[in-house]
Amino acid sequence: MISRARWCSVRAVFILFVLLLLQSCGEQKLSHVPVGGMILAFGDSLTVGVGVAQQNSYPSILAELSGRQVIGAGVSGEETAEGLVRLSGVIEETRPDLIILLEGGNDILRNRSVDEIRQNLAAMIDLIQHAGVEVVLIGVPGKNLFSDTAFLYHELADQYSLVLEDELVADLLRERRYKSDAIHFNEKGYRLMAQSIYELLVDNGAL
Repeated sequence: MISRARWCSVRAVFILFVLLLLQSCGEQKLSHVPVGGMILAFGDSLTVGVGVAQQNSYPSILAELSGRQVIGAGVSGEETAEGLVRLSGVIEETRPDLIILLEGGNDILRNRSVDEIRQNLAAMIDLIQHAGVEVVLIGVPGKNLFSDTAFLYHELADQYSLVLEDELVADLLRERRYKSDAIHFNEKGYRLMAQSIYELLVDNGAL
């Protein structure tokens, strides 16, 4: 039979364990972006919002949802090598509090090597972090219609301890009702994209 003192000790340890577990689960991974702060959406045509008017692009809708300034810095057709060259100038010009990085789709469509894509994205993440800015990584699926997000995005998220959205783009691309063509979204698709990213930022403490 367990003594009262031993039972109290076991109970205290259990309560401490639960409190630590709850604290770990609620840990915020991103710094709060203040009202008046800036979020930079950096990427390719999915960031531009090809298929819809600019006001229906995901950066524009994210700005409405978040109450923050969201700068859309997308270039249609851009590959990661080109994005890497462009990135430092955009950071210097905008001085964002947070960057949402969505690159790699055009590399995958053009059959660039996985190592090349990973190296370019890693260099972009290094550049962002060395600038003192936090980054959220948006994963891109493989080339086939029903592909899951390419594993390299998970590798990078683990390597750099990043917040990763690893299902959003792949899920939307599987649904014809959210697409304006084979690889771009319509108004419903971009709105869902913005809503999902907004919720991700809220869940991780940025908003």
